[in-house]
Formats: sequence, C-alpha cells, structure tokens
Amino acid sequence: MGQQFSWEEAKENGAMDVAELQEWYKKFVEECPSGTLFLHEFKRFFKVAGNEEATQYVEGMFRAFDKNGDETIDFLEYVAALNLVLRGTLEHKLKWTFKIYDKDRNGFIDRLELLDIVESIYRLKKACRVEMETEQQGELLTPEEVVDRIFLLVDENGDGQLSLSEFIEGARRDKWVLKMLQMDVNPGCWISQQRRKSAMF
Repeated sequence: MGQQFSWEEAKENGAMDVAELQEWYKKFVEECPSGTLFLHEFKRFFKVAGNEEATQYVEGMFRAFDKNGDETIDFLEYVAALNLVLRGTLEHKLKWTFKIYDKDRNGFIDRLELLDIVESIYRLKKACRVEMETEQQGELLTPEEVVDRIFLLVDENGDGQLSLSEFIEGARRDKWVLKMLQMDVNPGCWISQQRRKSAMF
C-alpha cells in the first residue's frame, strides 16, 4: 500500500500550538458536525468548482489526508495532515507528495500517474523549465518530457515505476528533480492561500 503518515509523525514535525489546535477543532466541528469530511465538502471548502486542474489536485490531497482509506477525513487525519504539510520536514513533505501522486495506492508511481499530475500542474503553472546546462537554460518542456526526464534521473532500477525511496533519493540528489517532483506542490503555501478563502480553515 501507499505510504501513510501518522499522528505521532505530525506531532514530531513541529510543536502543536494548543490554541491553534482548538481553533482548528472548533472550525472543523462547525463545518462538519458529523465529525467527518467528505470529498464533495472538501472540494467546496477549497472552491475548486469549474477548475479541473485544481479539482484533480484537491482530490489527490483528499486521498493523501484520508489515512485509513474510508473516503472521509476525520479530525485527527485533518490535523495530522495539515500539521505535516505546514510544518513538516522535506522528507515528510516528499512522502506526502508521493502519496498524492500514487493514485492507486500500490506504493509506486508509474508514468501515467506522474504524467497526470504533471499535466495538471503544468496547466496551472503554464510552464516547466529546465535549469541545467547553459545551452538548455530556460528550455520549455512538455509534460511528457518532464516525466521522461524524471524517470531517466530517478528510476534507478529501470522498472518503469518510482518507489518511495527512489522518489525521495532522486529529489535529494538533483535540484531540478526536487523542483519537478514538488512541482511547487508546496502544499503549505497552497493550503495557506486556500485557508484564507475558506470559512473552514
């Protein structure tokens, strides 16, 4: 199965401010009196209606937050995930990003899964650029070229899929790979922006 984060990991990533935790709980209960958050509610909170790319990303976030795979997010999953993406280490954020990319939750990212995310983010960002040798600096890459290049640099055993360890090691080893794998899936920044727009956060 795909990698999961734990409540303990989330607490280790940064000191949980009690007042902040109470505020998150208050807002969560106000918005989700049943104690669970469903995908359609999650999408509504992030105001992604009519934006296919943002919808795909939010659906991936939902799957990553839904630790036990029951198609809902409870308060502990919600707080653990937010704490992780807002305060987590690079490794924890890469694990979380891996989980978003691993749509079928089999513990590996194949080319189609990576291409799907890269295309979505590419449409959102409008460009992915190589920052390498002088002759290639600023070269515009297609999503397919980004995926091919990532697999060339990261898929160490050549099996056509990325394991979690290949994903993390590839990102640590190569600055461009890190940038592309995160694709500015800087979840903390993105979530913070969305929080300001949402009554729930």
